[in-house]
Amino acid sequence: MQRSTRLTLIIVFWLLCITDIIAIISPINLLHYIVKPLLVPVLIVSLFLTATNVPGKMLIIAGLFFSWAGDIFLLFESRQKLFFIFGLVCFLTTHVLYITYFLRIRSTNISLLKKQPVLLLLVIGYGTALVWFLFPHLGDLKIPVLVYATVICTMLLCSLHAYLKLNKTAANAYLLGAAAFVLSDSLLAINKFYQPFAYAGAGIMLTYCAAQYFIVKGFVKQDARS
Repeated sequence: MQRSTRLTLIIVFWLLCITDIIAIISPINLLHYIVKPLLVPVLIVSLFLTATNVPGKMLIIAGLFFSWAGDIFLLFESRQKLFFIFGLVCFLTTHVLYITYFLRIRSTNISLLKKQPVLLLLVIGYGTALVWFLFPHLGDLKIPVLVYATVICTMLLCSLHAYLKLNKTAANAYLLGAAAFVLSDSLLAINKFYQPFAYAGAGIMLTYCAAQYFIVKGFVKQDARS
């Protein structure tokens, strides 16, 4: 795919993101229900049409697909509580697919986690502190949230593990994407289980869009031709 076409799709993605944030803040619920399901498919099309020699593209696309399914379920969680669980499972699947992808990256370079083990402690410490903080407020969802937090922190650790095995642009993009996912889900958890806060929806959506964008960018930038 030509760079101009990819750039057009990325511009469309961010315009949709901004529109959705405006719809959340306003609030204009109908606009939010229309725009949010369009976000991830734009990235899927962008990645699907990108010619690359890098293996594992379908893993990333599958991760994006489950994210899209999760987006749909979470749109209707207020109508049916089970939809939140379904959304959680979809995003859990996304993170497992991203973990699988990161672990498949091969290089003779040493893992960043071996070189800087303090990063391992920081990520584990953050995940533990967040779950400990939220635990009294989780009700029947204590185990699902604990599992989810473990998996998403593992995804961030896997992006750090692969960091020195990639070119700088791809490595930075993957790390930013993984970190933005952790931040987005942390904001969502605090807002849902602890206490709603101003502009939570906007912050969650912005960090979520950044996460998906940087994951896709990381894959594209692994190819030296991109």
